Formats: sequence, C-alpha cells, structure tokens
Amino acid sequence: MDALIAPRTDANDEIELKLLAPAGVLDRLREAPVIVRHARNGGVARRLDAVYYDTPDRTLFRHGLSLRIRRSGNRYVQTVKRAPVHGQPFVRGEWEATVDGAAPDLASLPVSEIGSPLDAISSDALDPIFETKVRRRTQRLEFLGAVIEVAYDQGSIEAGERREPLNEVELEVKAGNPRVLYDLGIELLEIAPLKIGTQSKADRGYDLAFDLAPKATKATTPAITAEHTVDDIVAEILGTCQHHLLANQAVAEDGRHHEGVHQMRVALRRLRTASALLRRELGLPTMRGLAGEAKWLATLLGAPRDWDVFVTETLGGPAEHLKLDSVDFDGLRRAAEPYRSIAYGALRDALAGPRYNRFQLSLRRWIESRSWRNELAGNSLAVLLEPAPAFAARVLTRLHRKALRQGAHFRRLDPDARHQLRITLKKLRYATEFFQWIHGRNAEHSQYFGCLAQLQDVLGHDNDTTTTQKFLSDLAHQPVTPEVQRTIGVVIGWQARDRIEVGRELRWQWRRFATIPPFWPN
Repeated sequence: MDALIAPRTDANDEIELKLLAPAGVLDRLREAPVIVRHARNGGVARRLDAVYYDTPDRTLFRHGLSLRIRRSGNRYVQTVKRAPVHGQPFVRGEWEATVDGAAPDLASLPVSEIGSPLDAISSDALDPIFETKVRRRTQRLEFLGAVIEVAYDQGSIEAGERREPLNEVELEVKAGNPRVLYDLGIELLEIAPLKIGTQSKADRGYDLAFDLAPKATKATTPAITAEHTVDDIVAEILGTCQHHLLANQAVAEDGRHHEGVHQMRVALRRLRTASALLRRELGLPTMRGLAGEAKWLATLLGAPRDWDVFVTETLGGPAEHLKLDSVDFDGLRRAAEPYRSIAYGALRDALAGPRYNRFQLSLRRWIESRSWRNELAGNSLAVLLEPAPAFAARVLTRLHRKALRQGAHFRRLDPDARHQLRITLKKLRYATEFFQWIHGRNAEHSQYFGCLAQLQDVLGHDNDTTTTQKFLSDLAHQPVTPEVQRTIGVVIGWQARDRIEVGRELRWQWRRFATIPPFWPN
C-alpha cells in the first residue's frame, strides 16, 4: 500500500481548529484532565493587540486574504492569512514577518509567493479597518504522538464604537499527524459546550466593521482526474462536501441570507450521495453512521429551507403578476414568519449542540486519517488502487440505468415513484459533478449535465408545490385576516395552474433525458 500516500500541506499552511466557548468556560478547559495530563508546561500568558488593514474598497477581503499587525510587548509581527484551501476547511495559508512598528510593510513579506492581489498593492494604500484586543494563554501538549499548541483567547473585536466579545480556544498542530486535532476536540466537547468556529477573527471583524452578513458559498468541484485512484476519490469527495457544509454554517446561523441554509442542504445531499455510492462500492460500515447523522441534520435544515422557499419563491410568482386589492401577500408573509423563526431557532440550537459538532469533528478525523483503509479486508485493499476512470464509469452507468428503469412509463408514475426517481436523478447529478474532470468538460458533458440539471429542477419545483400545500393548510387555521385567507386561496389556485404547466414541462424534459447518450465511456 505504499502508493496510498495522504496529501501533504504546504510549509506555509497553518492547521488549526477553532472552538468557540461561552463566557467563563476557558478556565474550566485549562483545568480539564485531558489538558493537565498532556501539558508540557504550565502555559504562558500574553496580551496581544492587533490591527487589521485593507484598502478602502476591501481588496484583500474580497480575495480571501487578511493582513494584520500584532503587537506583543515591544515586538510587532505582520501576518497575512489566506482563506481555507480546497477541501481542507481547517488549513489556511499563513505568512509572517517581524516589522519595526505598527504600520504595514509589504516589502517584508514574500509577496510574489502570496500572489494576487497583494503583489499589486502598496503599503501606503492600506488603512486600519478594525482591531482585536486579546488576553491569550498558550500551552503545548504532547497528545497521541503529536505536539499541539492550545491557545485560550479572551477579549474583544472592536471597530469604531462597535464591540463584540471574543472567547475561543485554538488548537494548532505544531508537529505530527493533524488528525489528533479532532481527537482532542472531541474530548473537549465532553467537558464544555463548545462549537466549531468557521469564521476567523478577520471574518468577524469585517462583519462587525461593515455590518456584513456572512456570504454563502457554492460547492467546489472535487479535483479528481484520470490520474487519481479510488483512495484519492474518497478523500477528495468527502473533503469537498464537508468544506462546503462548514463554509455555510455561519450564513445559516445568521439567517439574513436564505442561501446559507440552501447551500448547507446541498452540501448534505452531496455528502449523502457520496456516502451511498461509496458504501455500495466499498462497504465501509462507518459511512452508514455518517450518513445517518447527515440525514438528521438535513431534516433540521428542511424546515427553515421550506419556509424560505415559501415566503420568497412560492409567494413571489403570484405577488408579482396578480395586483389585487382584495389579497394581502405581505400579510401572508407576516403570518408565516413565526413558523420560519421557530425553524431557524431549532437549527441554531442544533448547530451549537454537541451532536452536530461531534459529527463534524468525527468526519474530519475519518477523512484526515483515511480510516476507510482500515475497514477493508486485507485482500480488498487493492480496490483503492483502481483508476478513477473505471470507478467513475461504473458508478455513473449504474445510476443512469437505474434512472431510466424508474422513469419508464413516466406519465403513469404515482407521487411516491416520482419522488424515488427524483432521488436517483439527484444522485446521478452529484456523481456527474464529482467526476466531471476525469473526461474533461466537453460538449457531450455539458449537454448531458444541462439536461439532467433542468429535469431535476423541474422535479424540485413539483416537490415544492406539494410541500406548500401543508404550509397553506396550517396558515389557514390561524387567526388571520380575511384578506390573508383570500390570499391563501389565490396561492392555491395559482399553484394548481402552475402544476399543469410543470406537468407538461416534466414530460418534455424526461423525454429529452431518456434519449441523451452518456458522455462517459462504458
């Protein structure tokens, strides 16, 4: 198995896990048995004040960079950090240089290595944006053969008159296997109500300074090529799915942008698709448990997403086209808002809870250590060396044939059969995305993927209509005004008309898909 080598990070990469803590918890963590037992020293306390700089139009922030000057005593350190790398949510590029004072000095940094846009910015173009004031206590642990630096940070982020408290624990691998971060993180979850922090201090500072809402992130395509093996496929797909999920956590918690919950749901669908196809092809008992946790989380995300769709897309169509004095679409939205708020509240509680955070840390540990190798029988390990093209063709062919089989006699499919077909088409779409770089983005691929995406979108619209019927029924039984009651009737009528149009579109899109040839070699 010498050919199965785990990917390495760059020498300038920082591997760090951030855990957010409630006020007053840091002292309890410092005294935890797992910390005391493995500590190499009693800890060092320092005061760290840092100022973050950017151009007036936030060039660095828009390109996923942050630049700070941190003062510790009489020493000033300039640091540039880059957003987490592809498929590795806890790995960030980091470059440091000692400087003479509190002003930025880009000439002291390896600007050519960091690249755009820093290589086109002068030091005097940078202005102070916000600052952090932190009391930090650091300890070094020897834990499971690795050296981990633990930093307990307590203080504040400040931008003008605005101020936000800061209480967090940062675990950084200094030597050894990165997987130990997640082992230690899981142990700390048993001691205190900690939550994975997906935003850096810089992210939070920009949000505070400019009243920004966290921005949703779409999925990235796994970097799987014809040169990769099945072992690489497992790591790459699961890594990108988890990265996508974590990248949208803060957006979903914030709730101002509906896209956050939507993208978390997409990430989970991709993760569950990957779990299903890997479990079928390789066995891997752990995938069943991970898929179960993903399903639990998807259910929690379902309610806020459904209400988001209702108040925007469902009501948007008739509200735009029907200008009637006797109906009240805004009133119907207001009537729906308490339900939406309850759904978001339940989601926030879950994202802050131990089950969700343990799931994320366990999944990262499993990926980082490539534990699937330990779940295959000795004589089955050779399957991990199978070339990616052969594996991809087998998976795509099976899903394509299953979809054609389920969609036979499409006009006569009952709602349950149509739902099962929709699930298979989703799996096929995500699998097509996973493996798209193996054969290249040619015209055949674009035609197949476009046809599949359009069919799935129409099926999704049909499913949203079914969900809406329950929402309208619930709202109709609430003490609402006569205008809102009439509006409910208008929406029901609009959707009945819409469903006829969707039915025609569905049949046309299905005929188109059923005749399109696969783009991969069989």
